[in-house]
Amino acid sequence: MQQTLVLIKPDGVQRALVGNILARFEARGLKIVGMKLVQVNRALAEEHYAVHQGKFFYDGLVSYITLSPVVALVLEGHEAISVVRKMVGVTRPWEADAGTIRGDYALMGLRNLIHASDAPETAKSEIALWFKPDELHAYARELDKWVNE
Repeated sequence: MQQTLVLIKPDGVQRALVGNILARFEARGLKIVGMKLVQVNRALAEEHYAVHQGKFFYDGLVSYITLSPVVALVLEGHEAISVVRKMVGVTRPWEADAGTIRGDYALMGLRNLIHASDAPETAKSEIALWFKPDELHAYARELDKWVNE
């Protein structure tokens, strides 16, 4: 099974959309193997967004994600990275299809509710940045055989 990092950003937390977003992932059959509420400090924000350093929007990303807590989670499932990315929708909310998380709930650029890892290598490094190994939990669900077999 593949794992991916998802961050429900400050706008998702402040707008009380955490439950709706989590419900969508669970209804799809993805398993939550790690989850926590995090007040992001500048160092963590800079490390998370290091790939964007030097771009015109970098400072805005770092400032924004440190404004309010985020919900960090690790989801697991068959092709979890691509499944989650499709569910989230494109980066610019006004271009996101209806039925995606951004298409249904977001309007503005940085206020796009959610971050999701974009590739296996990225997911691995992002999960290690946000979670210690003992914060991830392997467990069986009866549901898994109905979703994954």
